[in-house]
Amino acid sequence: MGTDRASARSVVFAPLDPHSRAETVVRRLTDAITFGLLTDAQQLPSEADLAAQFGVSRVTVREALVALRQQNLVETRRGRGGGSFVRTPAAKDDLRTRLTELSLPTVRDTADHYAAIAGAAARLAAQRADADDILRIEEVDADASGPLHRMERAYHLEVAAVAQSARLAREEIRFATELGTLLWSPVLPDGDNAYDPHADHRGITAAIAAGDGDLARKLTEDHLERAVERLVTLHLTLIEQ
Repeated sequence: MGTDRASARSVVFAPLDPHSRAETVVRRLTDAITFGLLTDAQQLPSEADLAAQFGVSRVTVREALVALRQQNLVETRRGRGGGSFVRTPAAKDDLRTRLTELSLPTVRDTADHYAAIAGAAARLAAQRADADDILRIEEVDADASGPLHRMERAYHLEVAAVAQSARLAREEIRFATELGTLLWSPVLPDGDNAYDPHADHRGITAAIAAGDGDLARKLTEDHLERAVERLVTLHLTLIEQ
């Protein structure tokens, strides 16, 4: 595969615009951890390498690493074998509390916007994907090493990366970060927190591989709609309690 083709990792580590500062580096690295592109205990690139990838100074990277340490997302070890290492948060947010703080119109409006972004990305991916892109999407879907919500977000980000639209990919990251954990891992009223997204993903991936953009978009939107309905059902149940 040519080195100029986009991947989820290349989207997250794309150079920043000249006006971005340490907080943007923090956000990008937090996104990488959230999406599972950087895994627990993985060593980060050196300050010099991160500075080169993001197109910022080493001082900016150093400031970002300080902020990430304060958030317990990174730890720095000194001496031989030292460096900065990822610390994946062990405890989950209280999803029920977060959900009850949102109104149903807010949930639906945000999810509708997200569906439009993800659907457009899937349509473009169907027009632009090559065989290596399809393989990479399939590999993300098959990854069972982390929480389901992380795999879901990584899958849709990979599709957005294959669409080769930097703006769509950044919007995918923004919406997945804002709503992703709630959208993909709600605890349902009957206690069943297990759902299998892989059948949906296989259908979306097959449509992308076949170059059928309209079908890829529709299947993606349907997939998101089912997730929203699960979330709405939980929201209504919690409000009634």
